[in-house]
Amino acid sequence: MAREVVSGISVSTGIAIGKAYFLNRSISSNLPRQTVPVHMNAGEKERLQYGFEEAVSELSAIREKVPAELKEHKLIIDSHLMMLKDPKLLKASTKYIDDLCINAEWALDKAVNDLEKTFGALEDKYIRERMQDVCQVAQRVQAKLIGGEEHLRPIEGRAVLMAHDLSPADTIELEVNKLMAFVTTLGGKTSHTGILARTLNIPALVGAEKIESSVVDGDLVIVDGLAGKILVDPDEEELEHYYTLQTQFEDYQSTIIKSCQLPAETEDGYRVQVLANIELVEEISAVIDNGGEGVGLFRTEYAYLNRQELPGEEELVEKYSELAEIMSPRKVVLRTLDLGADKFMSYFGSLDEANPAMGLRAIRFCLKHEDIFNTQLRAILRASVHGNISIMFPMICGLKEVHQAKAALAKAQVELTAEGIPFDEDMQVGVMIELPAAVMIAELLAQEVDFFSIGTNDLIQYSLGIDRTNPHVSYLYQPLHPAIVRSIKYVVDAGHRAGIGVSLCGEVASDPYCVPILMGMQIDSLSLTPQAIPGIKRILRQLGMQECKQLLKEVLQCRTVAKINRLVTDNIYKKYPEELIFFASLLDNEEITG
Repeated sequence: MAREVVSGISVSTGIAIGKAYFLNRSISSNLPRQTVPVHMNAGEKERLQYGFEEAVSELSAIREKVPAELKEHKLIIDSHLMMLKDPKLLKASTKYIDDLCINAEWALDKAVNDLEKTFGALEDKYIRERMQDVCQVAQRVQAKLIGGEEHLRPIEGRAVLMAHDLSPADTIELEVNKLMAFVTTLGGKTSHTGILARTLNIPALVGAEKIESSVVDGDLVIVDGLAGKILVDPDEEELEHYYTLQTQFEDYQSTIIKSCQLPAETEDGYRVQVLANIELVEEISAVIDNGGEGVGLFRTEYAYLNRQELPGEEELVEKYSELAEIMSPRKVVLRTLDLGADKFMSYFGSLDEANPAMGLRAIRFCLKHEDIFNTQLRAILRASVHGNISIMFPMICGLKEVHQAKAALAKAQVELTAEGIPFDEDMQVGVMIELPAAVMIAELLAQEVDFFSIGTNDLIQYSLGIDRTNPHVSYLYQPLHPAIVRSIKYVVDAGHRAGIGVSLCGEVASDPYCVPILMGMQIDSLSLTPQAIPGIKRILRQLGMQECKQLLKEVLQCRTVAKINRLVTDNIYKKYPEELIFFASLLDNEEITG
């Protein structure tokens, strides 16, 4: 038996077996926490100012080392530099020195803790995870205050990188060719660690909170990116098992990658587009390498986070144009801002909303803040001349919102025309169907737009009234609940009757239990995480439309989730046993409960 097994969140799949190499450990538990005489407050404030200035200098030097192929790293480092230069964190820390007469390290730690409480209260998990960037910035300052150095010692041979956290700046100085896997104490599914690991095609786990107390340099470890765990000092039997599993998984991966560039076409000739969901230009290579036929969902929120000033039009034009040019002639669908004012705390201040998830967010926020919306719409239009760009509006619940959003787009078009700036006048406009209200008026919405994109993650949560991240009710998150299946079919049928395409994004698109049912509905395209594309395309090429339609018919006749789950599991497992052994790992370690 292994000396210890540590759980984590898998953000990149695979199996790695090697010796642990610790990049850094948390310094918060070892920070000096002291009260100081009042006359020493000025000196502590000077030390704090010096720490921030030194961190800016160091990070600026690292930024200059960023190679062209890691351009997106430079943008993330830029956001960290903006946080360091923003006076708010420094002022909050300075106030603690004045009010409590404490040393600079303790004051900064308390200011960061205050921010963590604020971020932790937010509904949106993605935004909560952005607090990680603030912690990385603060840790760099703390290292300067306590005299720590960020220099990396050489990696001997190949190793499994262990770290309290892994920042973009760290990765610039790492010998990535020697790394077999990443494991960090902090981080979530949208963290930079996962993006980098998927780019390098190595396993990665984040949120492994116990590694700092359980692992020392040189320990033999197994990183299980399929089940989300680390085995420390495994025995011979465990090693033999994992070497076998590693070989099987790599063989499976090799098989599906070889055919991933083939079209997603069923045995009887039905063609479906398989697209990717991404949020950074950095992820484009993963889309293309895994056989993605375009970007079905580009989340535009990242450019607005962790900064004191909102991005300008030129910055957005550059980002969207680069994406369109690289992907051309493949399609790129840009989702307009899906954030609320609670996510722009540094810009708008605190917004008192009891339930931000159902508050002023997404299209509602954009329609209220016309200047922000106009800047983004102009940028999308200007970028449209560089590729096959479409636009879609999130969280639509009625026709009025569609009319207002289209009017705002028309206004931006008029402005650009008057300024002599070209754009694609035929750019397609779509809406996301993710609220039950939108489902019920799908036939009306279909008359107003060029396409639908069904956002199943939110649709399931809003329809069933559950938060899937809440462990007390997560068991109720059922993609094949009769209400969900019927809702999706209703939207697909409404779209097709109106002659518009219907795409589906969210985890349902990469769930092998759900895909045959979606095919039975004759969905036009699926949009999913890039790493899941090869496996889904392989499944699609083995399907026949008649059997999919028959399965859908039987599912629609079922009255309970349990009966649907049994029916689908029996059918799918018989045909795709190999996919079901490994496919859970391709779904970001989420249980696929079909």
